[in-house]
Amino acid sequence: MDSRIVKLIFKIMKRNILVISIILGVLGWSCSKVDTQTQTLGLKQSIERNTAAINTAINKISATKGYQILSLSADPSAKVVAPGTTYRDSITLALIAGIYDYQLDTIMLHHNFAYPFRLFKKTGTSDNMIVNLPQRLIFHPRYLHSFIKSDSVLKNDFTITATDYHLYYNYWNNLDYKLTAGLTLNAIDLGTFDVSSVSTSFNNQSNSSQYSFTGGYSISTSWQTGDTAKFSFELLQNSSPLLKETTLFTGNGFHRREKQYDLTIGNVEIKRGFGIDSIQVFQNGVLQKTAGAKITDSADSTGSICGKRDILLTFDDGTTAKLSDLLGTPLTQLKALVSSLHDMYFAENIVNYIAVNIYFNSR
Repeated sequence: MDSRIVKLIFKIMKRNILVISIILGVLGWSCSKVDTQTQTLGLKQSIERNTAAINTAINKISATKGYQILSLSADPSAKVVAPGTTYRDSITLALIAGIYDYQLDTIMLHHNFAYPFRLFKKTGTSDNMIVNLPQRLIFHPRYLHSFIKSDSVLKNDFTITATDYHLYYNYWNNLDYKLTAGLTLNAIDLGTFDVSSVSTSFNNQSNSSQYSFTGGYSISTSWQTGDTAKFSFELLQNSSPLLKETTLFTGNGFHRREKQYDLTIGNVEIKRGFGIDSIQVFQNGVLQKTAGAKITDSADSTGSICGKRDILLTFDDGTTAKLSDLLGTPLTQLKALVSSLHDMYFAENIVNYIAVNIYFNSR
């Protein structure tokens, strides 16, 4: 090869390497600068930034159909108790797997008085339970339980796809329940439900509920009873916690006493433990010496997601702010979402009702 061509190629490669090196250096400096800014933010600036992120998350979540589904329990017209929550039987996904379309059949009566009509017709096979039904029956569940013949002409535009399901129920608080399901409306993804509940007695229960919204946000609750009771709530963005609250109790019933309280707001953590005189405040894992917090426990306090309390934060400059004021309206929305997840309304009163109806009418 001509030596002049070789020199030209080498020159071009050298120049490209230099350009790439400069770009990488700028990117590295930029990232380092962002990390440094994050580390050097004061507690007040961090709290303000973190609560702003929570506000943004709730504003986006509340604009979704998934939020409407979780808010069903707040609708008085939706307060219909499914008969399936009191029968003695067991249902697995294998027993109800298939593709079903809402197709009301008022002629075929079943001997079980709780399910007099066949609501769904099996239209295909699947390892999952896939149910297509009109959205009105989801967003206004009273129609699901009313057996209105005119509903049979509505478009089946809402789909529930349960990829995991079992319901083992008996009397005396004996329950083993699992549901993992995705939801779509007009083939548009609305998010996924994941619910798990195990109970062997009134004092031995474990429950967890999570709803993953589109856009990377998710909200979850978990609670367990026993010698040590635990209640937890978490709001995540792409698996990173925006807000998390956990309370541990020892003892049962009226003799229960709080053992530890932990609240995480982004990179700020507030902890109160049994036997600790003061509230500990951490920023990026570092215990703050001058800043602090005061937790107020009273019936009219509203700063907590899981309980009746508020938190008064004291910043480095001596100023103070209540957490309830910093969070504002989203705090009320979060409480409602946690209550809905805790009640498992959608799972118990809609999915279970559908699953049991399919089960009874397929035997």
